Amino acid sequence: METHELLLPTALTAVHKELGAKIVPFAGYEMPVQYAGVTVEHLAVRNGVGVFDVSHMGEFYVEGPEALAFLQSVTSNDVAKLVRGKIQYSCLPNTQGGIVDDLLVYCLGDNRYMLVVNASNMANASNMAKDWQWLMDHSSGFDVSLRDASAETSLLAVQGPLAVKALQPLTDVDLDTMTYYTFGIGTFAGFDDVLISATGYTGAGGFELYFPNHAAAAIWKAIFQHGASYSIAPIGLGARDTLRLEMGFCLYGNDIDDHTSPLEAGLGWITKFTKAFTNHEALKAQKEAGVTQKLVGFILIDRGVPRHDYPITDEAGVHIGRVTSGTMAPSLGKAIGLGYVPVDRSTPGSILYIEVRGKLLQAEVVSLPFWKGNKA
Repeated sequence: METHELLLPTALTAVHKELGAKIVPFAGYEMPVQYAGVTVEHLAVRNGVGVFDVSHMGEFYVEGPEALAFLQSVTSNDVAKLVRGKIQYSCLPNTQGGIVDDLLVYCLGDNRYMLVVNASNMANASNMAKDWQWLMDHSSGFDVSLRDASAETSLLAVQGPLAVKALQPLTDVDLDTMTYYTFGIGTFAGFDDVLISATGYTGAGGFELYFPNHAAAAIWKAIFQHGASYSIAPIGLGARDTLRLEMGFCLYGNDIDDHTSPLEAGLGWITKFTKAFTNHEALKAQKEAGVTQKLVGFILIDRGVPRHDYPITDEAGVHIGRVTSGTMAPSLGKAIGLGYVPVDRSTPGSILYIEVRGKLLQAEVVSLPFWKGNKA
């Protein structure tokens, strides 16, 4: 018997369909993967400004007298460093040395936080539900309350060097002085209490807007009306992936997952051993002993495109690792990828081979990010 997945719309799915977007199932939602084409949309963000609907992401509120203590225990980064208006990149370690998810922690005030989590993994299963259950299971013993606001919250990412000019007329929040990994709350397009942050996942600059679903259509319309003079464009998830990959940013389900250590993934900088957290003793021992594999960036020397799960080999064709993400980078005109390799093959300049349809294609390990702006 044939079954069909029941897909949820975002508050803007109808708008995306009217614009002719290619809609695909993603994280249990109907999501736009592209409009004019991935390359066109990618370059629109790099050079101008584009708008992503990423309302499939999850938003969890954590509040209560022991909210800080709770988050210190379940996340790898040091939440005590946060003050109101600041954001922190972190992860939820599991008990087997891997990662439940990577996430953003927003400090809304004393013992008041918002967590932004990923919607899905490669299997298109609900990562959000897994995260929620993990947090609920580990909140026992803490005086803390958790609230899942994902279903009622819309999220737009407005990215690109012209984002400030396109958005500033719509808000009383001073976007020009907003620094990386900070946020403000104010009016936007006539709606109060819109949270505007500057985290980004593209390397092109820009902002994220969090607001109730009922405001989505009006906010989308206002952004495109005021951004028209800057050739603002709707952007799909396809270009979001190529943009983040050019920056070497990890994607949960591809480059990090339940089986990858944050230390192997180059996330030691968000793994702070100045406090106790889930599995910290094992991770500290791994750090002291040294990891055996590392996530690296590489550029193909031979013609071809690396894809997720393609084997990485040595010159003799012996498998030594795997590709976790790969694409033809529109900003560079080169094929790039991320993958796990033994430590002795991880130094920039090292030569690897990517097995593509039975052929070994030569690749060179490079320092991240791939895209370095005008220096690239």
